[in-house]
Amino acid sequence: MQVQVLMFRQDDPKKCTAAKIVKFKLATRVRTTLQNTLLLDPYAQKTLLRSDASLVRSITGIDCSWELAGKTFTKKFAGIARKLPPLLAGNPVNYSKLNKLTTVEAIAGASFIMGFESLSHDLLDKFKWGHTFYDLNKNLLEDYSHATSEEKIDSIIRDYRLMA
Repeated sequence: MQVQVLMFRQDDPKKCTAAKIVKFKLATRVRTTLQNTLLLDPYAQKTLLRSDASLVRSITGIDCSWELAGKTFTKKFAGIARKLPPLLAGNPVNYSKLNKLTTVEAIAGASFIMGFESLSHDLLDKFKWGHTFYDLNKNLLEDYSHATSEEKIDSIIRDYRLMA
């Protein structure tokens, strides 16, 4: 599975996880998104399922500031938009906050859910705190990766008492 990032350069470049995975050649920087990519969009109508892997050839993360995300995601992007089910941030800035993920955490979470666990770990391994994201979400990621419908995702969210 290819990884792509569309970077808006709205955050501190030294803390930009998208730039780091591009630097290590784990992702490609793109200027536009493609029709056959999984577009990670926190405002998408549909939640990511493992079966979505059969629809796409790549995962594209939109790298923007959380403060500007509402405005950024009003733009039209090509691709198959999916939101991640609730996950806890492992990064030092938003540690343990629900859904306040960095670009690499979002891509790693999506990779894991779609069955690309080794890619997920490769991405997280480039960050000192990467294992923390996995440790916080290990059971959730496993459960989400086995969910076959949005109803099952909703059931998992209720079981873990997470706010969607």
